[in-house]
Amino acid sequence: MKKFITFTLLAILIFVFFFASWIISSRNSLISRDESVNLQWSEIDTQLQRRADLIPNLVNTVKGYAAHESEIFSAVADARSRLIGASTPAEKAQAESEVNSSLARLLVIAENYPQLKADSSFIRLQDELAGTENRIAVARGRYNTAVKEFNTAIRIFPGSLFAAGLGFKPAEYYEPPAGRAAVEQAPTVSF
Repeated sequence: MKKFITFTLLAILIFVFFFASWIISSRNSLISRDESVNLQWSEIDTQLQRRADLIPNLVNTVKGYAAHESEIFSAVADARSRLIGASTPAEKAQAESEVNSSLARLLVIAENYPQLKADSSFIRLQDELAGTENRIAVARGRYNTAVKEFNTAIRIFPGSLFAAGLGFKPAEYYEPPAGRAAVEQAPTVSF
């Protein structure tokens, strides 16, 4: 009888140990995926900030050749301010759409000035802008992949058991606003 009780207690302890390990592992997996989403969002933010930092230099270069185009310069500045002030993926996507639209208009104006198109500063800035657009696209893809993995993890078993209790909510995808094709395409910067 004593062996049976000892065996039963040992079996219960082993079960409790494995159950606790499973809970801890599931919780840590959700936390890890949440941090991955945050990391990828940070990368998007970094690249959008890089582009926002390039914009004033690009505007100033174009201003030197097309000073009378003040309307577009204010539109670019306003769009840049909204991008810097945006915080959620939806707000960032909307602001990015406005930046893309105003940059496209700025680059169309630049086409009317052959000396500007040959200016080495302008060429360097457009190359940096094109590189930054590529980095933004890669960062957006990685972020959306991390969001998909996280959202899947909190919706399927065992994550669905713990997600709500740990305060995890589905993350928001970084998508263009409905009907806004400008976000789906980077501004054209080739001349």
